[in-house]
Amino acid sequence: MQATPDTTPALIDRFGRRVDYVRLSVTDRCDFRCVYCMSENMQFLPRAQVLTLEELYQIAAAFTALGVKRIRLTGGEPLVRKNVLSLVRMLGELDIELSLTTNGSQLPVMANDLKAAGVSRLNISLDSLDAERFHDLTRTGKLVQVLHGIEAAKQAGFERIKLNAVILKNRNDDEILSLVDFAREQGLDISFIEEMPLGVISEHSRAEAYCSSDEVKAAIEQQYTLQSTVERTGGPSKYYRMPDSNSRIGFISPHSHNFCGDCNRVRVTVEGRLLLCLGNEHSVDLRDLLRQHPGDQAILQQAIIDAMDLKPERHHFELDEDPQIIRFMNMTGG
Repeated sequence: MQATPDTTPALIDRFGRRVDYVRLSVTDRCDFRCVYCMSENMQFLPRAQVLTLEELYQIAAAFTALGVKRIRLTGGEPLVRKNVLSLVRMLGELDIELSLTTNGSQLPVMANDLKAAGVSRLNISLDSLDAERFHDLTRTGKLVQVLHGIEAAKQAGFERIKLNAVILKNRNDDEILSLVDFAREQGLDISFIEEMPLGVISEHSRAEAYCSSDEVKAAIEQQYTLQSTVERTGGPSKYYRMPDSNSRIGFISPHSHNFCGDCNRVRVTVEGRLLLCLGNEHSVDLRDLLRQHPGDQAILQQAIIDAMDLKPERHHFELDEDPQIIRFMNMTGG
């Protein structure tokens, strides 16, 4: 561990990258079954293997004490976790920017409570504006429910709302401009994401479905002028602006434009694995540590500090090979 000039603790890995952002998964469960995120018949973790809300808070507090400034709650779908608002309220008392990634299904009834509890930013997944196609991509989702959720989030007054769209060739790549238009009309940001090759899927070939960020950008530029910016929100998106809109267009490009060089993130899965990289299995078991030494923040913090030496330089995703990582995205934390 190194200290910054203001003596705030800092987590620094072997490559000089400062980790100040944690994605904390609160559940592996979800009310959708998105084709790029999980299999249709998922086997979810038994309760005993899942971190309690109190354990999740202890981990968040330990990271905050070590200089982490941003925590994003993920899943699965974080809002299907029972009593999740009690965790959000506790986290809202920490000196961090608290954000959340959601499929939007629960926002019609939870948006106001989340805002009041301290969530400042939302990412909402939206891969299609066609109800039938949306159902096909999510296997169970209803588009109208998510649209109502987006409206509820807008009314709640979050600092920033961003849509996330995973673009797959021959499935939704013809909706790129429609999604941009929707974001502009709604006053939202939107990020387009290359599919992450996590878990084994059977419904499409990842190589054939792959749509690069460059292809998506070119499609947008057929209608809109994109101006590069240096704006960052802590995550891997590369942002562009349009002269006639406040909406930002982001691209997350794990294949075509590797973003590992300035990676500032780690993930904690709901079973307590501290994952040092999205595309590698380097990890530390924090659940075992928490349960062997309940309430001992010093031991927990030291384990996190030591784990920084395990963070690899980069990931390697290959489209034409079997996935290196068998865990699905819902097990990883989005």
